[in-house]
Amino acid sequence: MDFITKPYFDKLVRQFKGNYRMRTFSCWDQFLSMAFAQLTYRESLRDIEACLNSVPNKLYHMGIKGNVSKSNLSRANEARDYRIFENLAHKLIHHALSLYNKDELIFNDLNNALYAFDSTVVDLCLALFPWAQHRKNKSAIRINTLLEIRTSLPTFINISSGGVHEINSLDLIPVESLAIYIMDKGFIDFERFFNINSLGAFFITREKKNSAYRRIYSSDVSAYENIICDQVIKMSGPKTHYLYPEKLRRIKYYDKINDKRLIFLTNNFSLSPSIVAILYKERWKIELFFKWIKQHLKIKSFYGRNENAMKSQIWIAISIYVLIIIIKKKLSLDQNIYTILQILSVNVLSKILLKELFINQTNLFTIEPTNNQLLLFDIGMGQ
Repeated sequence: MDFITKPYFDKLVRQFKGNYRMRTFSCWDQFLSMAFAQLTYRESLRDIEACLNSVPNKLYHMGIKGNVSKSNLSRANEARDYRIFENLAHKLIHHALSLYNKDELIFNDLNNALYAFDSTVVDLCLALFPWAQHRKNKSAIRINTLLEIRTSLPTFINISSGGVHEINSLDLIPVESLAIYIMDKGFIDFERFFNINSLGAFFITREKKNSAYRRIYSSDVSAYENIICDQVIKMSGPKTHYLYPEKLRRIKYYDKINDKRLIFLTNNFSLSPSIVAILYKERWKIELFFKWIKQHLKIKSFYGRNENAMKSQIWIAISIYVLIIIIKKKLSLDQNIYTILQILSVNVLSKILLKELFINQTNLFTIEPTNNQLLLFDIGMGQ
């Protein structure tokens, strides 16, 4: 927790009045308790209460000075503004990006910022979460994420009800000039794409079937092994030619491994067609990000039922994810994020320097031969 700027956290608490009329359980107590739950995979508020209160002599040294109880945790999660933890997560993300921006990363010849945009759905019980109704008999929340491809860090996250279509989140993402935004064909909306183009940014997506267009020019692709065609087109559909009146680039790529033909659309005319295909392949990193946080963080089952409690839990989970990335970089750890998380989960209350947990100590102990072990065969005896 020393990697979190405590004065900044206190500033957020004052800004959103997190400790208003709260005497026995502060926002910092809430954050530490929920962070403990994320790191140790606790299943419920009662589980958190039982585990933390089983080590009362360690709570004060951890920084938890309030009374950890199920009722205190429940009230705090439901009533305290989730934006405290949202802003904390963004602060940690900004700090993590600054640590990794000097690394030697892929596509060093590209000066453009690279982002992948996608969303994932977390299914919920309609009876318990009626405010997040997604279908007739189902509730869900949607986590829309903009991932910085070079570092695999989320730079923008929007949490909404599953009933809100994912394409609406395109209106919320911050568009940077010259940045490249990579997204699946489910996000195709030519009016929004034209807005991205007008702001001086680029997009790469896949073409939908039966798209109406008019070919203007075809480039020579004989120098590229897997490129079938590289065309300049204009949309000719009844609506699309009004929504996107500018030219587009259409690239057809043959994937030999999976025996598939993929068609990409982009407004970038300077990249080679093979680089466009490689960049779209990097979009898979956001799928891996969703898979990782669902498997290793507590965001598929929730400790509270209202919207504020759910968002607080998700933002604290994101904070823990980014915090581990910061620790890995600052301590120059060789282990991957999953291994670091597993080691922390069983040592989270240990009073030991953090870096010592990850030092390979297998050579500190030598096994000396002993004569007390009986031999199955006496090699010294003759036949």
